[in-house]
Amino acid sequence: MAPRSSTTMHGNDLSALLLMVGLGGSIVGCTDPEAGRKAQHNGETGGVVDSGDGDAPWRSSLYPDDWVPGYATADGQLRDFSTAGYRAGDAAIPVSDLSHALSILDHGADPTGESDSTPALQAVLDAAAERDGPVVVHLPTGRYRIDGVVVIDRSELVVQGDGSTLTELWFTASEGLDYSANLTFRGAPAAEHTAPLVADTELETDRVVVAAGSGFAVGDEVWLGITITDDFAAEHQMEDYWAFSRGQWRPFFRRTVIDVVSAEEDQEALVLDVTLPYPLTMRDDARIERIDGYLEEVGLVGVGLANATDWEEAWAHDQIHAVAFDGVRDGFVQDVRSFEPPDGNGHHLQSSGLLIRNSRRFTVADAHLAHSQNRGEGGNGYLFEVRVSNAVLVRDSTAQAGRHNFIQNWDFGTSDLVFLRTHSEGAEAFSSRSDSRGSAACSETHHALAIAVLVDQSTVSDCWKMVNRLSWSSGAGHTATESVFWNLQGTGTLTSHQFGRGYIVGTDLTDVATEVLDVYESIWTAPEDFTEGLGQAATLEPASLYEDQRARRAAR
Repeated sequence: MAPRSSTTMHGNDLSALLLMVGLGGSIVGCTDPEAGRKAQHNGETGGVVDSGDGDAPWRSSLYPDDWVPGYATADGQLRDFSTAGYRAGDAAIPVSDLSHALSILDHGADPTGESDSTPALQAVLDAAAERDGPVVVHLPTGRYRIDGVVVIDRSELVVQGDGSTLTELWFTASEGLDYSANLTFRGAPAAEHTAPLVADTELETDRVVVAAGSGFAVGDEVWLGITITDDFAAEHQMEDYWAFSRGQWRPFFRRTVIDVVSAEEDQEALVLDVTLPYPLTMRDDARIERIDGYLEEVGLVGVGLANATDWEEAWAHDQIHAVAFDGVRDGFVQDVRSFEPPDGNGHHLQSSGLLIRNSRRFTVADAHLAHSQNRGEGGNGYLFEVRVSNAVLVRDSTAQAGRHNFIQNWDFGTSDLVFLRTHSEGAEAFSSRSDSRGSAACSETHHALAIAVLVDQSTVSDCWKMVNRLSWSSGAGHTATESVFWNLQGTGTLTSHQFGRGYIVGTDLTDVATEVLDVYESIWTAPEDFTEGLGQAATLEPASLYEDQRARRAAR
């Protein structure tokens, strides 16, 4: 594919790197949805659609003015991403009332950073655990040195600073923290009741069929998933890959039951709050599990983060995150920024920044993370990382000088992940602590078939990728399907080779690669991903797919 010239240049100030694109209006016609779904699922079509005059406002053929969820053409259909984020996108991140907050200063914290404030932080968290109802832990302006490891396991708790440039958390620990974090919000979701599905699910259905008297009720939090069988792997041409989960059951979708209705004789249908973007089959042991144990209504707001350390020490450990949210439903991070700590030598973080794992309905907003020390192999240098989670929204955020700045990672089970108005630059991979040159790296889907990821109204100065990674990362194989790049601009590049269907709508980049070849990254990804409006991002409307879909849902 010919290179696409860029019309967007960026400075070094991260806060100035978010590009806003205007709105306009034009309409294209509709095609029979059922015919479109069949063509999509059978992989019968693919290729490039010309959006017309590059200077005129235009709409995607897949997203006409009268679009509704489920609309399809022979070229495919776009997922409704509008339920991503805190409380399914239906509520703003709450503003904390500090008048009744618990202050870390009242428990002996040192706001100068000269002494360890771990005991004070633990003490104020213990005091919060004794309170009923929602509680705010306030970190007033200052720098708090945290030499220990902190775990928060209480729902309805927000850690609130005075702003990411005023309140700073300086984490110093690294020994024994491999594959962990300095600060973790940790739930413990686990299955307490299961039932097999008695019928395969259809694409974009909002219900699953189980035996009558299944024991599920309205309000249940549930996981739905399958076993990664040999047949499932073969269906995706992954016979020699995906061994890390072969023969194991994996939850793909996290949902809430909103109704229970009668189906055929001796069966009932469980109606879900959000449709399913990929089929589940009885062949693969499709089942539903009732879940309890999420941490709920937790957040981190208005703080700076740093854990950079001695260079040799940073490279002696793997996958240390500054902050992790694990097992959370309805959580948020807002106004968080990494900073250079004392003796950071230009670096902010040892390895990785923020991890969202095994969670659902989570928003990261106005976060700016940069400058990892360890950007080597072994899962290091991931600034914004999402694993096995659903409905995560990362918006108005920037990432600079990680290995993979924005990344979906390990194992099956990530879907409805939205990156809105994000910017990625300076991603590089390094082979060792002494490697001074590095090599180009990208924001990407990294592992095991992420489903329905949206990169929306974002800019990139390095690259984005969704490809077949084959044997890399323990046989990651196909990393994405049914995912969308919408209005992606900048001086960087895009490579999209998704399994089944992928969509690129409105770009202004240096290069867009979608051609399917029988080689690494694109092998077994036919048909070629749908492209439309390459070089015409500035006139695409709406500028944001997610925000337009959310507005439509609110109006219904």
